[in-house]
Amino acid sequence: MTDAFEHVRLRGGGVSLPRLGFGTAPLGGLYTEVPDGQARAVLDAAWNAGLRYFDTAPWYGYGLAEERLGEALRGREGYVLSSKVGRVLRADIPPHSSQFGPDGTPGFKTSSPLNVEYDYSYDGFLRSFEDSLRRLGVERLDILFIHDPDAVGVSVGEIMRGGYRALHELREQGLVGAIGAGMNQWEMPAEFLREGDFDVFLLAGRYTLLEQESLREFLPLCEERGAKVVIGGVYNSGLLAGPGPGAPYNYAPAPPEVLARAQAIEAVCSRHGIPLKAAALQFPLAHPAVASVLVAGRVPEHLEENLRLLRAPIPPELWEDLKAGGLLAPDAPTPGAPG
Repeated sequence: MTDAFEHVRLRGGGVSLPRLGFGTAPLGGLYTEVPDGQARAVLDAAWNAGLRYFDTAPWYGYGLAEERLGEALRGREGYVLSSKVGRVLRADIPPHSSQFGPDGTPGFKTSSPLNVEYDYSYDGFLRSFEDSLRRLGVERLDILFIHDPDAVGVSVGEIMRGGYRALHELREQGLVGAIGAGMNQWEMPAEFLREGDFDVFLLAGRYTLLEQESLREFLPLCEERGAKVVIGGVYNSGLLAGPGPGAPYNYAPAPPEVLARAQAIEAVCSRHGIPLKAAALQFPLAHPAVASVLVAGRVPEHLEENLRLLRAPIPPELWEDLKAGGLLAPDAPTPGAPG
C-alpha cells in the first residue's frame, strides 16, 4: 500500500513531488474528444481527492489541456505544475489531422486551429515556455521537460548547444524550479544526464511491471547523479489495464509475445487475488530514483479507481512469484521490501 500524498524532494530543495500525480493528455482529447464540462469535472475530482501534482504539455490538444488545467487551478494554491518544451503552437500553418501523425505519435481529437512546429532551439524553448505560462495563467513552472526530441531526430548535442541554455537560464532566474526531459525511451535521457545538469525525468512506459530494461543503466545513473524520475504510462498504453486481444501497447495493438507476457503477469496477480492494475501502479514507486507516478482519466471514476488501487495491500509473495517466474527483473526493488 502506497501513500499518494507522501512527498519526495528533488535535488536543490525547490520542488517536492507527491507520489501520485495527474497527467492531462486525455483531457486534451487524446484518441477521444472530451467536452469542457467533463474535463473540468475530472480536474475538480483530482483536486478534491487531494492530488496536487499536475503534468501537461502544449502538445496535449494543441494547447487545450494547458488551458483547461489553468482554468481549473485558478484561485487554488499549493500545487506542483510541470509542462514541456519542443513543440511550438502556430496558427499560420495547417492544423494537424485527428489521426496519427507522420512520426507515429497519436493524434488528438480537437477543433484547435493550431498546428505543432517542432523547435528545440534556444528561442523555440523560450517561446514555448512563455506560451505555456499564458495558457496556464501562471508566472512560473515547477518543472519544465524537453518533450520527445527523438520523435523528429533531434540529437542531445543539438539541444545542449541550443535549447538547454534556455532551460538553464530559466532555472537560474527562478522562473522554473527544475528541468529535465520527458520521453518514451530511457537511452536518450541517460545521454542527457551525462551531458547536462538535469533534476528530473519523465519516463513513459519504460519502467513498468511489464518491462524494466531501464534498470540496467538509466535508473542507476539517476541515483548516482541525484536525479529523480516521474513514471508515466504505468499501464503501458492500456495493456496492463486489461491484457485481452487487441489491447494497446505503445499506442498500437500489442504484439503476441508482449500480450502473452502481460497475461502471464495477470495470472500471477489473480492467484494472489490482486488486481493487475494495482500491482502495475504500485510497482514503480519502490525504486529509490522514482519520485512520482502519473495517472490520468477522462471521467472522475477513473481517478477514484486509481486511488483505490494505489492503496490496495499487496503481499510480498506476489513479487517473489513474479521474479521466480521470470516475469520481473530479479534486481527490481519491490513495494514493502527492506532497503
